[in-house]
Amino acid sequence: MDRTAELEEKVAHLERVTEDLSAVIARQDRELSKLAARVEMLMRREAEREADGDAGSVPLADQRPPHW
Repeated sequence: MDRTAELEEKVAHLERVTEDLSAVIARQDRELSKLAARVEMLMRREAEREADGDAGSVPLADQRPPHW
């Protein structure tokens, strides 16, 4: 194999890897966008729940476990 053929093979391999990585990054970007939207929705729900909740109740995280 001559030097030019080796270089062409390496470039082809690098192009393939670049395309694969680009597809992975695009998929991860879509997933991150969906997750960010879900987190935002959950934060809004939690804020609404806290605003509508009983003023005198103790938050679940602050309650002692039943075995204490």
